Amino acid sequence: MEILEEKKNKNKPYKPILDGIPDWPVYQLSKNRKEFVEEVACKSIERIRELRTTRKQLIDELEATVYREQNRIKRNRWRVDPKDDSKFWSDVKKDLIEASTKTDDSDKTLEEILKRIVMRYANEIAGSFKPNSYRVTRELIKFWFARLLNGARVKKFGAFFRNQYTLRDKIQIVGKVKLLRKLAKKGTVVMVPTHFSNLDSILIGWVIHSLGLPAFIYGAGLNLFNIKIFAYFMNSLGAYKVDRRKKNLPYLETLKMYSNLAIQKGAHSIFFPGGTRSRSGLIEKQLKLGLLSTAIEAQRNLYFENPNATEVRKIFIVPVTLNYNFVLEAPDLIEDYLHVKGQDKYFPEQDKYGSMQLLTFLFKFFTKGSNISVSIGSALDVLGNYVDEEGHSIDNQGRLIHTKDYFISSGQISEDKQREDEYTRMLSQKIVSEYHRINRVFASHLAAFVAFEMWQQKFPKLDLFGLLRLPEEDLELDYAEFRDTFKRVRKRIYELNDEGKLYFATHLKGKVDNVLKTGIENVGIFHLKRPLLLNKKGNIITKDLTVLYYYHNRLVGYDLEQFI
Repeated sequence: MEILEEKKNKNKPYKPILDGIPDWPVYQLSKNRKEFVEEVACKSIERIRELRTTRKQLIDELEATVYREQNRIKRNRWRVDPKDDSKFWSDVKKDLIEASTKTDDSDKTLEEILKRIVMRYANEIAGSFKPNSYRVTRELIKFWFARLLNGARVKKFGAFFRNQYTLRDKIQIVGKVKLLRKLAKKGTVVMVPTHFSNLDSILIGWVIHSLGLPAFIYGAGLNLFNIKIFAYFMNSLGAYKVDRRKKNLPYLETLKMYSNLAIQKGAHSIFFPGGTRSRSGLIEKQLKLGLLSTAIEAQRNLYFENPNATEVRKIFIVPVTLNYNFVLEAPDLIEDYLHVKGQDKYFPEQDKYGSMQLLTFLFKFFTKGSNISVSIGSALDVLGNYVDEEGHSIDNQGRLIHTKDYFISSGQISEDKQREDEYTRMLSQKIVSEYHRINRVFASHLAAFVAFEMWQQKFPKLDLFGLLRLPEEDLELDYAEFRDTFKRVRKRIYELNDEGKLYFATHLKGKVDNVLKTGIENVGIFHLKRPLLLNKKGNIITKDLTVLYYYHNRLVGYDLEQFI
């Protein structure tokens, strides 16, 4: 059985694997930002022209891009959008109409229009890592979070300003930490976490620093830059921007090329391969393959550039699961999910939380007893094989394999799109499997799962939406019955842990009544309407069954329903 590694002295910081910020790949990218952006644009244009080879195809693509962009500006404008958005796309439309009606030198004009669009996208996407801002942001996060923790742990106000406790008291980092640190010295790491909250990016950034790793680049949703406090943090930490409203080919190819080239140049990266926050609360089962495919393309290109080298820098994929008792956005996320599931309607991503709401949440989070954990999974190569401490790929039979062989055709490194698409699917399936394997069960997850499943069994004739419409007075579970069921399902969790199919937090051990108390108290601990609580009779009730459903979904996929 694989055991999750936990550092013996969790308050002792890890030694940085690189001496200083000037040695960090993300710093080198930012230092040469102008040249890098131009390279991204140039190669993106080449790729687009490979996909749209004729004049008509290019005109159609440019017209579709302009139409979609003007429609975005009209229907779904954000505060973070450039002030000259309307003017830029109006000018492009005029030039495109003129170019498409002429024959003389019009191809050159079309190329110039494409370059203007791609350069605008590349500049928008590109991050800007600034060492001084990074240091300030890092220390600000450490200072305020640590002081908030101290304020929760001691009664005397003066202790609020003394560094008695650290974030490691609140956030447990478990899993293959030593392996991650070793591989980050040998190759390029692409970390692929689950995605539940807007806080994920800041959390992962803190984890990376805590583990002594250089800053990673990561794609942050452009919508987050609407929130001033997030915009400050992410602008300082080197995030590049991902605008999920933009679905046109020039934007998507530019975004993928940015990631591809950054990885090739050795920049450790973070992808949230789920694409967006999990609306349902489920661990991701279907991943977005676009950015994930760039890791495979980058590995192939590294082999192509060094065809005769015995050692080529490898790219390592590291799955990570984030485990929360509470997700700030849960009520809105599950509402979006249910609208789509029940009415087949699409609701665009919106953030209803401003800076003050987030600050209020952070204060509550760090002054209450709700912990989180970050589970670092085993590293994979770009084909989904496990790798050892030396970075060697190992197949299912424990044999050493060479990933380079999978990119060779007729003795040459070959770009085979169909083959690489299949590699991407294989990798995504392995990541999903790892998410479930390294998931760390909290008492709150188990309490929510058991309660919701028991209510489903209590009303077997109702579908999900009928169940969610039940009045609160019909929703009560006998504590003794709930306790017995909880204990039975917990036993199955222990068995799955022994089989290496998931893990559980240490607080899940112990007397069942104590574990239940912890679970019930922590389910959605800061929501105004508590999803689970005890009534005056000591029985289990809910004030928000819909939000309880969200937290219940964390344990879907382990066939635990049969033990209810």
